[in-house]
Amino acid sequence: MKILKPLLLISIIMTSFAVFQSCNNDDSDNTARVQLKLVDEPGDYLEVNVEIIDIQYNSSESEEGWTSFDIENPISVDLTELIAGNSLLLVDQIIPSGMLKQIRLVLSDNNTLVIEAEGGEAGEPIHLDTPSAQQSGLKLNLNEELIGGFSYTFILDWVVQESVVEAGNSGMYNLKPVIKVNAEVNSGSISGVVIETIDEVPVAIENVTVEVYTQDDVLVTDTLTDESGNFLFQGLGEGSYKIKITLEGYQVYESGEIIVSVGDVFDAGNIELILIE
Repeated sequence: MKILKPLLLISIIMTSFAVFQSCNNDDSDNTARVQLKLVDEPGDYLEVNVEIIDIQYNSSESEEGWTSFDIENPISVDLTELIAGNSLLLVDQIIPSGMLKQIRLVLSDNNTLVIEAEGGEAGEPIHLDTPSAQQSGLKLNLNEELIGGFSYTFILDWVVQESVVEAGNSGMYNLKPVIKVNAEVNSGSISGVVIETIDEVPVAIENVTVEVYTQDDVLVTDTLTDESGNFLFQGLGEGSYKIKITLEGYQVYESGEIIVSVGDVFDAGNIELILIE
């Protein structure tokens, strides 16, 4: 069966997560630890390969404007692999405390996507044209006060479906990143496992799209299950949600009310899909 995979859009919703831990630094009153984690939402592509050549920050303590984080350049990642709780740690660094205003991702032009060709096979990589404005730096607003001696984790949720734009009927594609930013300390998570029963044995189902909705049926986000059927939603605001799964050949699944609390992981357990007879 065909399952849609994450597409490339960089939607930037950045709500800061402050995880209060002591920074192991002799000058901890004047410094804070910052982590940036990259995750992805599913889209229509088999692969979305992005190359990040610089990550910078702008703070009240930066006398020279933008300052680069210490990263091993370049960072190459297939966004479609960042599902089911998988994330990529982009930055883990101690920086001066104070107001962290913005971060900026600088992309190269070595970005590609892979779509499904005839016969269901993966096609050849297609170059993603990256506008010069994106190459010079995609700015994400944080405006988070970093308190000396504390640690802050920000989750960058790259929305591929909105980030890859087809250029008319030319067969070419543009990369216009859309990223959402959330702060870990102000959020909760939902985890679970999608299964089916075969000959009375529970079997995990891979590459299933799992969606999270509000109680008013507003789609919040979605993800894919991994090879073990696991899924994990991070960065959810405190509140009431429900899970929906629509998979060809199976009955539609809709959970009851799920209450997400800050700092907690709601375990939805095994979600069994039933074949349509």
